[in-house]
Amino acid sequence: MQKLLRVEELALKLGEVTILKGVSFQVAQGATVGIIGPNGCGKTTLFNCLNGFHRSAPGTIFFRGADISASSPYLRARSGLGRVFQNSGVFRSLTLYENLLVALEARDRVLFWNRQKVQHNRLIAQYLSDFGLSDKAHDKASSLSGGQLRLLEIARSVAVGAELLLLDEPTAGVSPKMKGDVERVLRKLVELGKTVVVIEHDINFIQNICQRILVMDQGRIVLDDSPVAIRSNPALQDIYFGGS
Repeated sequence: MQKLLRVEELALKLGEVTILKGVSFQVAQGATVGIIGPNGCGKTTLFNCLNGFHRSAPGTIFFRGADISASSPYLRARSGLGRVFQNSGVFRSLTLYENLLVALEARDRVLFWNRQKVQHNRLIAQYLSDFGLSDKAHDKASSLSGGQLRLLEIARSVAVGAELLLLDEPTAGVSPKMKGDVERVLRKLVELGKTVVVIEHDINFIQNICQRILVMDQGRIVLDDSPVAIRSNPALQDIYFGGS
């Protein structure tokens, strides 16, 4: 299977603190990969390097076969690498329809009254349906629950053209029902041919949706295996709670 993302010996030191220590891994196109590990192990910092927030980090990042290590966050996003943050970044004063329209116009670089308006309306309706938000189309994003905001942000990333989505704790602070909705949406992303890398603390959730799990500890990837193998590995408990 084609490798969509390849990371080689990625390292990062901020001040006197070394955050990442030679991180290397690959993600195949269409895969769902989970990243877990104790707080402070470097998971979110890894995402910050992947989407270009930290561009001075030694190491190499390849996306779609191209070296993007020196590319800006904007260019990485334009190439199809999307990031969904733990704290939602949607336009809360706009409706859901308007949030998705902004994403489509940014992708296609057209104005609302352009001849593509009909196509945009069709796509917005499809995205809202795919992500379970059809009845909220003309509500302000500020009226949504935390879980619904997360769904809208994922939908917006897809609308802007993301092929690889980096999701940072998509179920953090959401209700049990919304966790089910988020899981359904992530499965929908796979149906749409998207590639997903997700940071998550809920190992039950991540085991349900991911084909593979990376375990980070102290800035390194220390385990890389199937969900079943990771969960049964005695080293996992040592990583989270310390060895006996």
